[in-house]
Amino acid sequence: MPVLTESQRQEVADLLWDCWAHGRRVAQLPAHLQPGSRQEAYDIQGHLETRSFAPLAGWKIGATGPGGQQLLNITAPLAGRLLAERIHRNGSRVALGNSLMSVIEVEVAFRMRESLPPRATPYTQEEVLAAVGSVHPAIEIPDSRYDNFRQVGAEQLIADNSCADQFVLGAPANVDWRSLDLAALTTTAILDNGEERAGSGAQVLGDPRVALTWLANELRQHGLTLGAGHVVATGSTIVPMPVRAGLTVRAELGVLGSVTVHLD
Repeated sequence: MPVLTESQRQEVADLLWDCWAHGRRVAQLPAHLQPGSRQEAYDIQGHLETRSFAPLAGWKIGATGPGGQQLLNITAPLAGRLLAERIHRNGSRVALGNSLMSVIEVEVAFRMRESLPPRATPYTQEEVLAAVGSVHPAIEIPDSRYDNFRQVGAEQLIADNSCADQFVLGAPANVDWRSLDLAALTTTAILDNGEERAGSGAQVLGDPRVALTWLANELRQHGLTLGAGHVVATGSTIVPMPVRAGLTVRAELGVLGSVTVHLD
């Protein structure tokens, strides 16, 4: 597949941003604009980032568990950018709009205290965790700008910011999280209509700390920095749960605390 020119990469980003901003979708990218590698796809993401009014807020990891991979019909995780205008405080009202996916995910999020820039050798889990400042309960409300998001494949999904949309960040956990077994952490999504869905930290590449380390090295390989202050959403600890406007969602993450969002 031919390498996309810089102008073509910008064209893809403009198309996807227009869809995102106006709540519309395309079936998939035009054939001549489809990225042929993860590197091209992350570069397109970078063009999306420049459209944000604020510095990059952080990163999300998509498809860290079998539920997310099945939803997207892929076999490996994806990284996406968290834009500041799409991050909400605990208890916020968030418009679900015409969300195609219409699901929520319960997540363990980390905030970095130190930067992990690109380098030749992989980061170890110990190095990555040493750079973390805090851990938070979170809810992600992902979505896609593709009608055919189950068929487009990893590169087009990455270009579309790996299904990033809205994100709700809870307060930092007031516990010694470094001593916790985050793989064994029990998590639950509770809807105000009585529905519940349980999961655990083990759904996230076996452990949210493993997922965070994966992200640091995924970014490193593509010349990107996991920066100080960045929030990292490590992936859904539950099978993504269907929701609709009018519901209130509470995510319970044991000793890490809880976070709530009201869907309009």
